[in-house]
Amino acid sequence: MAAQEEFFGGIPKTPYSPNAGPGDVLRFKHYNAEEVLMGRKMEDWLRFSVCYWHTFCGTGADPFGSPTLHQPWNKGTPMDSAKKRLRAAFEFFTKLGVKYYTFHDRDMAPEGSTLEESNRNLEEITDLALQLQSQTGIKVLWATCNLFVHQRYMNGAATNPDCHILAYAGAQLKKGLDIAKKLGAENFGTSDLMCLNSVKYKEKIGLKCQFLIEPKPKEPCKHQYDYDAMSVIGFLQHYGLKSHFKLNIEPNHTTLAGHSYEHDIVMASAFGMLGSVDSNTGSPDLGWDMDQFPMDIRNTTVVMKVIVEQGGLQPGGLNFDAKVRRESTDLEDLFIAHIGAMDTFARGLRNAVRIIKDGLIAGMVKERYSSFSHGLGQRVEDGSASLEEMEAFIKQNGEPNVTSGKQEKYESIFNHYI
Repeated sequence: MAAQEEFFGGIPKTPYSPNAGPGDVLRFKHYNAEEVLMGRKMEDWLRFSVCYWHTFCGTGADPFGSPTLHQPWNKGTPMDSAKKRLRAAFEFFTKLGVKYYTFHDRDMAPEGSTLEESNRNLEEITDLALQLQSQTGIKVLWATCNLFVHQRYMNGAATNPDCHILAYAGAQLKKGLDIAKKLGAENFGTSDLMCLNSVKYKEKIGLKCQFLIEPKPKEPCKHQYDYDAMSVIGFLQHYGLKSHFKLNIEPNHTTLAGHSYEHDIVMASAFGMLGSVDSNTGSPDLGWDMDQFPMDIRNTTVVMKVIVEQGGLQPGGLNFDAKVRRESTDLEDLFIAHIGAMDTFARGLRNAVRIIKDGLIAGMVKERYSSFSHGLGQRVEDGSASLEEMEAFIKQNGEPNVTSGKQEKYESIFNHYI
């Protein structure tokens, strides 16, 4: 595919070079796609995906600064730029060595003056995407609709007080689901208030994909009711939709909700609801979504431990919903950022596998909770113990012994693996 050399001609396909020096940032030092860990290839545990919106549509603009990223594919008419952007994206995916990408409908094709024109634009560009997918074997991890940027959505989409606008969002969502089927998307992200409509239409058109819904505490509003994993799980349970959806957890959102980096990933997995991860990070001292590339090995270790223990993320994956900083203006910076983050997750995976195989921490936790494996503890565990039984137990056994929680011991052992 000759067009692959058009935008990143000076950058070769990223090799795995475990002995590369610290300054060689265009090689994987830890991510070895074919390496098998616990019966599965590294690429299948990690299922990396590049997000279209930040990597190829991002301009580097922020509320205090004008665009700094003037990419070569953003020249020409909107449709010409869209086609160049798509070819640049597939060149990038191929050279980086990932098998998946994610997109919003309006990332892929420009908005028209009418819904019909927007749909025609989307059909034309996704025809090209289908060709490029066929040529490269690269797939859509998940697709979704942009129901927030356009002026019509300034008061919300599914939450808008004007039903006319809600209807427009529904029409856009319908087309998005059609496109997801066309491109073979393995997942589809949908709005919480469009859940039931999405399920009905998916069944009608025979779309085979997993639905994803994402907790967001502060984006784009000051406060949102889909605040964290538990609030979203409760919402799905209340409306009988839990069997149709999994959660897409963005750790940057988790920290904005006041939790630890891994909190919502752990909770979603505990309830069998972890479907995918938007792999980014932020600055916990800021109250906004920074979408930085994840480079903290502790964070990736705890995330990958959860993922391995639940048997993987398939059909979801690790999507880099992250953007280079506005001062990172070279094309190679896109590669450097992704390579660094992929290596960080590869190290996290290796660490997680060692922790699980050694079993030391798991054994300590089992011992810590051993009183729930027999007697009164077992009845508490299965829900059959009464308050009267607990009172009788205390009268017979008296004051409990104080047992150290060994917090620092756990932390020291965990750090050994990092």
